[in-house]
Parts: sequence; structure tokens; C-alpha cells
Amino acid sequence: MTDAPDNAELMRTAELVAREAGDLIRSAVTVSVAATKSSGVDLVTEVDQAAEALIRRRLAELRPEDGVLGEEEGRHEGTSGLVWVVDPIDGTTNFVYGLPSYSVSVAVARADDEDPYAWTLLAGAVHAPATGRTWTAGRGIGAYAESERLTVAGAVSLDTALAGTGFAYTAERRAGQARVLTEVLPRVRDIRRLGSAAVDLCLVAEGRLDVFFEQYLNPWDMAAGALTVTEAGGVVERLGTGVNAVTVAGPPALVADLVGVLRPLLD
Repeated sequence: MTDAPDNAELMRTAELVAREAGDLIRSAVTVSVAATKSSGVDLVTEVDQAAEALIRRRLAELRPEDGVLGEEEGRHEGTSGLVWVVDPIDGTTNFVYGLPSYSVSVAVARADDEDPYAWTLLAGAVHAPATGRTWTAGRGIGAYAESERLTVAGAVSLDTALAGTGFAYTAERRAGQARVLTEVLPRVRDIRRLGSAAVDLCLVAEGRLDVFFEQYLNPWDMAAGALTVTEAGGVVERLGTGVNAVTVAGPPALVADLVGVLRPLLD
């Protein structure tokens, strides 16, 4: 185990690597689907694979003792006790269709639990290649969009809240999420489904979305975005365990209200 990490330096590294991966993604001349994952509509492109390879290569150069947990290539063990949690393109379907809501998500955590969802997040960056916008966060340092300090939305009641959400890629999971949605939609101002959980969480940190909820998120989908929310003064709560849990993020009172609606629907 190495000395206590410098969260500011880790945040700069996360941003650097995320931006470099974004440059690669923007430079892609063609986009071809390389594979599918959970279903025939859950896409993986050659650009996803190339972006994760770049991220892993750069982290090996900059942080050779750290581990990496990535969406495309799984986990590589390190010796420092720190693990980088990486999604090379969060929102691949948007990327394939030329829609702007997709992102590179890079976070680093202290792997102090067997459960990756329980790791202590230290720093992260979410970079949106299509718009050039970058969000960063460091534990105890705050959350930022470029150089602007972020704060979650103020006092908002659930019935006037704009909520973000997302859907899984298997028919069975989507059917369950649709049932939940029919109960939530009448209780909020409106719902937005933009297609990248990492971006959605950062929009909550900015106050552009009031609250966010989604089931079946993987650690790499949410690590950097979750830290951005908490460092902007919000909370992230998970109902359930593992990938089956529902993640709820936003201002504390609003999260509590939405959790109150969601919990009975999940029993």
C-alpha cells in the first residue's frame, strides 16, 4: 500500500485521460459495431474498445501501481489499493446514432471492500466528446464543470422535479422499469431519458436535472458521476444490492421523497 493519495492530482489525471480518450472518439472516421453484450441492442463499437485500450495504456504509464476495472476488458489488479473505474463510452447507442449525450467516464477509488459499489471514490472526470464539456470531482475538493464550482438544485418538491432516468437492454428488465416509470411519471414535473447515466449524474450536480434514478447501473456507469453529485452537495442512495439496485441521486430531501415512492415498487 502506498502513501495516502493526493485527490487533486488524481482528479487531474482522470481529466487528462478522459479528454485524451475523447480526442480519440472525436477522431473516429467511421463507427462499426464490434459486438453486442446483454442483448442484440446493447452495442459495443470498435471505438469503445480502442478508447478503453488508450485509457488503460495511459493509466499504466501514469499510475503503474494502480488497478483498473473497465467495461470492456474487466479488472486488472494493481498493488496500490487504488482502482480506476472506466467506461470508455457511456451512451454507446447515442454515439452510434450521432446523438450528443455520450461520455467518457474515468474515476478512481480505494478498493476497501469486496463490493465495487462500496469502494471509496477519490476522484473522477466525465468528458462529453460531442460538446467538449468536462465535469470533474475530487473527494473533499468539490465538483466542477470546467472551472465552475457545482451545486445541486435547491429546494424542489417532487411534484415540480425534472427527473432523469435510463433503461436496460433486455426486454425483461425494461418491462419492469416501465412499470416503475408509470408510477413515478405522474408524481414529477417530467422525465428525461438522455442515454448516458454519467452525463445525467453530472447534470444533477449542475442543477440542470433535479434528481436521477436508474436500475441496473454497473460501477463504471456511475462512479465518476456519483462522486460529482456528492461533491456538489447531493446524495447518492442505492435501493438493493449489486447491479440490480436502483440508484437515486440528487438533493437529500428530494432523494428521500423519491426513495419513498420507489421502495414500495421494488418490494
